[in-house]
Amino acid sequence: MLGTTIPQLLNSTSNSLYLNFVSDISVSAAGFHLEYTAIGLDTCPEPQTPTYGIKVGDRYMVGDVVIFQCEQGYSLQGNAHITCMPGPVRRWNYPVPLCLAQCGGAMMDVSGVILSPGFPGNYPSGLDCTWTVTLPIGFGIHVQFLNFSTEAIHDYLEIRSGPSETGTVIDRFSGPQVPESLFSTTHETSFFFHSDYSQNKPGFHITYQAYQLQSCPDPRPFRNGIVIGSDFSVGMTVSFECLPGYSLIGETSLTCLHGISRNWNNPIPRCEALCGGNITSMNGTIFSPGHPAEYPNFQDCVWSVRVPPGNGIYINFTVLSTEPIYDYITVWDGPDQSSPQIGQFSGNTALESVYSTSNQILIKFHSDFSGSGFFSASCQKCITFFLLWNTKGKVLKNVHAALFYPVLKPAYESFI
Repeated sequence: MLGTTIPQLLNSTSNSLYLNFVSDISVSAAGFHLEYTAIGLDTCPEPQTPTYGIKVGDRYMVGDVVIFQCEQGYSLQGNAHITCMPGPVRRWNYPVPLCLAQCGGAMMDVSGVILSPGFPGNYPSGLDCTWTVTLPIGFGIHVQFLNFSTEAIHDYLEIRSGPSETGTVIDRFSGPQVPESLFSTTHETSFFFHSDYSQNKPGFHITYQAYQLQSCPDPRPFRNGIVIGSDFSVGMTVSFECLPGYSLIGETSLTCLHGISRNWNNPIPRCEALCGGNITSMNGTIFSPGHPAEYPNFQDCVWSVRVPPGNGIYINFTVLSTEPIYDYITVWDGPDQSSPQIGQFSGNTALESVYSTSNQILIKFHSDFSGSGFFSASCQKCITFFLLWNTKGKVLKNVHAALFYPVLKPAYESFI
């Protein structure tokens, strides 16, 4: 505004007004005097609440914000926030959004709603929609159908436990019949809907609720061994180890699987005293086959015990009870039965220790067609046991004295 003409009355269209006065270096004048007073502005028109939506906010003055949300199963199309703008005409900066049932989606909430596209109106033709529900491991979902109507056979909904491509099909639904509720027993569930080019129907309205899956059976007590891990819920893994003298038969670790009933991914292993084996540890225990039960008949079991060169082997019979004469244990001082024989033991009188003169021994147990019993022996290495041999395998000279580790009380005794 310039000159000496008094301007007409001015009205602002917002709650703030900015005045800027500029003067140059030449002529001065009387200037100006103005007065202002606040006046009420018109409000923006009340925005409509979207169908299947929620409106948050009831003030519609300039600068006010209204927020929109959708009911479960519907997705917001448009802006979730709109603001009343200043100007000669009150208006919102964006149009009111819409709430629509979409084709597919990813959900991670513990409860939710899945709707066919366009529900409660008819779904379009030519759809291939996938919804996935992903929860923490150890949870499944309970699925309930509130509405269901598709073109029979040609338009269908398929539900899978697991990913849509590789999961196990729970069931496929088509036609006007509302299905019974069902359970998915994995933490990931997929819903796939297909419609062809004809006969559109209202589709479906599905709700789901998470539930915690049961645990797998407790593998304890684990005879002759220990279980590592105490969480037997879905997706968890436990490991198994055997006590000295026993061998693990089966898998060393098991994982609790998803499924209609809780099961481990493999049978629970067992720890058994085997008939023979190769032993290379510096100390260990050997049990009769099937220990602590009595050994079977007709057994010929061979154990090869080998320690690093420069060490001998100390054998202590902690338990011996066999059929005298006919069931016996033979020990050779070397890798095979052509080696010098240390001794043969039978009955229950040979609770004695024997020593090898080499770093390898062979132990053989024989049982005939009758009688039964059991035995156990512990083996430990010798320290700095150095021997000279001639070509016939006879000891020529013991250069160093043999020093032996003390024999510990066998751990198996507490398990008999």
